[in-house]
Amino acid sequence: MDEQRHMGRQSSLLTAGLNRRQFLGGLVGLGFLGTGTSALADSPKAPPAKGGGHGMHPGAPAPYPTHPAEAPKGLPADLPSPLRVSDPMTFLTSFDTGRVTRLPDGRVQREYGVIALDGEAEVAPGVKFPAWTFNGYVPGPTLRCTEGDFVKLHFLNQSSMPHTMHFHGFHPANMDGVFEVVPPGGHFTYEFTADPFGLHLYHCHVMPIKKHIHKGMYGAFIIDPPKPRPAAKEMVMVMNGFDTDFDNENEFYTVNGVANYYVEHPIEIRQHEPLRIYVVNLLEFDLINSIHTHATFFKYFRTGTRLDQYEYTDTVMLCQGERGIMEFSYRFPGMFMFHAHQSEFAELGWMGFFKVLPAEGKA
Repeated sequence: MDEQRHMGRQSSLLTAGLNRRQFLGGLVGLGFLGTGTSALADSPKAPPAKGGGHGMHPGAPAPYPTHPAEAPKGLPADLPSPLRVSDPMTFLTSFDTGRVTRLPDGRVQREYGVIALDGEAEVAPGVKFPAWTFNGYVPGPTLRCTEGDFVKLHFLNQSSMPHTMHFHGFHPANMDGVFEVVPPGGHFTYEFTADPFGLHLYHCHVMPIKKHIHKGMYGAFIIDPPKPRPAAKEMVMVMNGFDTDFDNENEFYTVNGVANYYVEHPIEIRQHEPLRIYVVNLLEFDLINSIHTHATFFKYFRTGTRLDQYEYTDTVMLCQGERGIMEFSYRFPGMFMFHAHQSEFAELGWMGFFKVLPAEGKA
């Protein structure tokens, strides 16, 4: 049965204009594939992220950049238009920390704008997928705040379908994103206090939920603890897949939306550099996913809601909606693979490399 399932997926690659050898060819010896992008075809290129972080801790990367254009109708006129990133490398270190103001009671308010858009995503070279997205990219933007912040998120639906945003965490019933369905052309403002700290997620909760999630309606939601985590180079990896022939089985498995992207474009880091990776599994149609790092072990903080409890391992398994924070560094320079430890997933796109450069001052 597994062999028949695997052969069925291979046939889907052929109908997409690729054969399996072309898709997988060159992985041995780092012969890289052509470039794909998970952004919509009309999405603008992302400008470089700027520093500042809106009060985030020193280890946090630059915030998700904002678009200078006028805000779309349905969003506050003084709120910058949500930016649409164009590739997994930009997405990896982009965090939307919102527009920060101070409320009369002294609390920090973070205000965000998110737009639902339909479009075509290129999930592998030459393979297009009709996606439903938040801000024109699969996955949606990584939203970030600090525990206790007041979150005010303006959601505008410019899609052809009804959608919502359901956040994992504490919030009032009327902010749960289940019954507050936003029709095409409509908008809704979500308001709640960020709690608890940790790594969470958001996704559309309109029925059939399976279809809305599989089509791309999801993203990561980071709530930092009041006392910042130690400084580190931070990244987000959202694990997902794509059923390109709509038979309820995935033909491609990806991290951050494009199969084998980090094989073609290894992630550059430094030897001994502290790393923190926020990992979220939003894979549909398969019960579990996983991540394995070569030649290193990591501290794994499940859900990130505790600072003093972690597992020390090199492989973790995650069901849909499960997430965790990985902290580690590499002892040696060189090229090191990371991938799903389901071999089929790795062969069909869930694979990448860290290019570990010698520590500063070392040849």
